[in-house]
Amino acid sequence: MVEVVPAIIPKSFEDLKEKVALVEPFVRRVQVDVMDGKFAPSTSWPYEKEEEPMLPNNKSIFYEIDMMMYAPEEVIHDWIHAGARSLIVHIESTNVLDRILFELSGKDIEIGVALSPNTPNEALGSWVDKVSFVQCMGNQKIGHHGVPLDVHVLKKVASLREQYPELIIGVDIGVNLETAPKLVAAGANKLISGSTIFKSDNIGKTIAQLKSLI
Repeated sequence: MVEVVPAIIPKSFEDLKEKVALVEPFVRRVQVDVMDGKFAPSTSWPYEKEEEPMLPNNKSIFYEIDMMMYAPEEVIHDWIHAGARSLIVHIESTNVLDRILFELSGKDIEIGVALSPNTPNEALGSWVDKVSFVQCMGNQKIGHHGVPLDVHVLKKVASLREQYPELIIGVDIGVNLETAPKLVAAGANKLISGSTIFKSDNIGKTIAQLKSLI
């Protein structure tokens, strides 16, 4: 089964709340991209205004936080306190992934590892058996909506699926009505989409269309 997950780059708490309300009738999970302006070139809420994070309606919606920042180990507990139930660590962003996985083991928190297109799958090493899922970034340019899919990611996904038949493999960036069938055929079973969903005139219909392609 493949899951469609709306991706949100919040400008403010109110912006996050409004976008969650738009998709909550159609999905159970949203992914929130949070950027401190270092690992990714842009800055998003809550780092834009240095606000304490809190996630709206976190009892009814499953929040997944894509931590696009260096040293994510410094903020993981802040996001758990804010209501996150899933955390994504970019493998290129930390030297202490072992420590992060150890700290979160036994907790009711999903942990995913993200790989950029230029990072070989082999970098996952033994970590792949300790994470809930792997997320392939669809383009080297992260932190922006509307970026096209790097076609080389299709081979990356296919290789992961061949090596790990039971693994949850997500793709974030470049997921739209045209690329979704190709990604699923390659082996993706989680599709994260931002601009295709939020720029749609009919969000419910677009999410249904993405799901129907599966």
